[in-house]
Amino acid sequence: MELRKILLPGLISVTLLSGCSWFSGEEDVVKMSPLPKVENQFTPEKVWSTSVGDGVGDYYSNLHPGWSDSTVYAAERFGVVKALNASDGKELWKVDLSEKTGFFSKNLSALLSGGVTVDGGHVYIGSERAQVYALNANNGSIAWQTQAAGEVLSRPVVSDGLVLIHTSNGILQGLDQSSGVVKWTVNLDVPSLSLRGESAPAVAYGAAIVGGDSGRVSAVMLNQGQIIWQQRISQPTGATEIDRLADVDTTPIVLNNVVYALAYNGNLAAMDLRSGQIIWKREIGSVHDMVIDAGHIYLVDQDDRVVALSTEGGVTVWRQSELLHRNLTSPVLYDGYLVVGDSEGYLHWINTTDGRFVAQQKVDSSGFQTEPSVVGDKLLIQAKGGKVYAFTR
Repeated sequence: MELRKILLPGLISVTLLSGCSWFSGEEDVVKMSPLPKVENQFTPEKVWSTSVGDGVGDYYSNLHPGWSDSTVYAAERFGVVKALNASDGKELWKVDLSEKTGFFSKNLSALLSGGVTVDGGHVYIGSERAQVYALNANNGSIAWQTQAAGEVLSRPVVSDGLVLIHTSNGILQGLDQSSGVVKWTVNLDVPSLSLRGESAPAVAYGAAIVGGDSGRVSAVMLNQGQIIWQQRISQPTGATEIDRLADVDTTPIVLNNVVYALAYNGNLAAMDLRSGQIIWKREIGSVHDMVIDAGHIYLVDQDDRVVALSTEGGVTVWRQSELLHRNLTSPVLYDGYLVVGDSEGYLHWINTTDGRFVAQQKVDSSGFQTEPSVVGDKLLIQAKGGKVYAFTR
């Protein structure tokens, strides 16, 4: 089993390294698969690369670029946010959200961790210090800043005049999009032990659909902040605390009135949007967001297998197992291919029909933690060291 980030009660974020087990007293050695040998069918072209700052290092982070029109917005953990020209990566503006502590003192890190989301002329970013920032997209100035109920580890989601924030202590909040004022708060509960990370909500028909650390998926009315339904898709089981982790940290997908959600140590489930009733479920776990396209669900499971399943019943179409324990990112579809990054800084391009590799490239030695983004005709990815890369095929 692979486990990277844990939130322990009363403690800060802790990283569990391969080769030790805190809960069972047994050795749990996980070996990264060797790099598969791939005969490239094409060579993706790097269009530009730009440094945003010091990046995120080995800390858990959900920071990845957002974009609107012809501008890319990216941030690093310390507090630097940049707007970049999507065509050539040139800097348009730069702001620093770190806190000034004194004339001779080093600035206090903003600990940016959730974002970047762009909508309606604003750039939204959350932080481990429970701050939510709305920046003016044209110059980076702060439009508003709000104290959230807890650490903001997932990306903000904007809908129906609200900015939705899911905090690390299991609180979903709706903030007024124009002012940042908290309109409502819903407690989704958090068990004593959970993975470090939270599900960003999906939005459909006036409801926010969000996963929780207790293994439940909840539907919440956007206009009032009231829970419509809750459905458990993962039941804590097993001999150790780690085995009983049941977090739904992935963003649900809503398609044709069906909610697809995925839990760690749990299930991939399809549920009726109106009632939450389970239509089907399949025993497979992950902390990675999935992709749905043309009747197929593409995901990276908790052991880093890349899997394609049918949306009808969750039947496995193919499974790619040559990247086990390479700490993959969530997948993205780009130009007809599935693309994932890994912790050694490689991008892997996969045929969506049969799961075979079609291209592979070493990009950045600091490695990748967050998934690539599709920006117009380009594929963007941000490395842990702070560089943003743009590719075309």
